[in-house]
Amino acid sequence: MSTQNESLFEKSIDPVLQAAVALGGVFVFIVVAKLIHLIGIMEIPERFPWMTAAAFLLLFALFNSVFSLSSENMLKYWGRSVYSFLGLAAAAGGLAYLFSSLSIGQAGSYKWIYVVVSIGYMVFLSMMATMRKVVEFAQKEEWNHPRIRNRRSKK
Repeated sequence: MSTQNESLFEKSIDPVLQAAVALGGVFVFIVVAKLIHLIGIMEIPERFPWMTAAAFLLLFALFNSVFSLSSENMLKYWGRSVYSFLGLAAAAGGLAYLFSSLSIGQAGSYKWIYVVVSIGYMVFLSMMATMRKVVEFAQKEEWNHPRIRNRRSKK
């Protein structure tokens, strides 16, 4: 029996599954916060659901861009990722609205936090794609032409 020590970051995880897990996290955190508030253990701010939605959106953006490094087809992954991000943003915003009774406009700065996280997500994905291309190019160069470089340096 062989044991493989494969890192979580080496696995290709579907972006839709990542978004579903993040949405589940949003729901669980909001419900637990509501229960804590109803029991009277602690005072929970009215805008807490929006903070939770934004936090899980940021977590999705970060982990999704890191997991993009292990995808086989980058364009397919990007498409599914962007649609998953948009779906997560809408669904998490809907949950936040349902639990807080505040629209995103009434939630104060969370509208701008959503915008910043969305732009940051695109930057994260672009950085990962660029890093992947650089590494792939460097690996090709190292294995395709190692002797050419050595001959020139000896002269």
